[in-house]
Amino acid sequence: MDKIELQISALSNSESAPGHFVLVLEDSVSKKRLPIIIGSFEAQAIAIYMEKLLPPRPLTHDLFVKTLQQAGIAMLEVLIYGIVNGGYAAYMVLKSTDGGVWQVDARSSDALALAVRFGAPVFMDKQLFEQHSLKDEVRQGILRGSLREYSMEELDMMLSELLEKEEYESAAKVRDVIEQKRNRQLP
Repeated sequence: MDKIELQISALSNSESAPGHFVLVLEDSVSKKRLPIIIGSFEAQAIAIYMEKLLPPRPLTHDLFVKTLQQAGIAMLEVLIYGIVNGGYAAYMVLKSTDGGVWQVDARSSDALALAVRFGAPVFMDKQLFEQHSLKDEVRQGILRGSLREYSMEELDMMLSELLEKEEYESAAKVRDVIEQKRNRQLP
């Protein structure tokens, strides 16, 4: 399997999936981005660690990392390998002190929350990344045809970028299409 290394580049509220967040993974070479919709619990776990905040008691992901470390297990990498039931699936590649290496299947959001704590690299199947990463037009803010052609993840990313650039009129149009798609008025 050909794989590509990615870094977490952004985390923001999802307009297309209320109560969820958009985690953006980026290839530092091509600058292509891949948005992933994740739950609020996983988003909080990632944000807290990345912002170097210290909760008064360990969160679930912290507890799991400490348990693995006490057992002499390290994380070598995370590999996002496919889509299962509409969500990205990943393997956590772990290594024990006796040299044993194994893969543990996980939701990508949980694997990423653990990877940031272990300082482990994140990889994705290159073909999967190429199929699902944002197209150049989205990354450059160039609209192709109708907004209806964009996926919900692309629209989420576009909305975030337009708001960041303070292009509120365009952002309102994108928000309206997200609402219509969410209410299934558009394909």
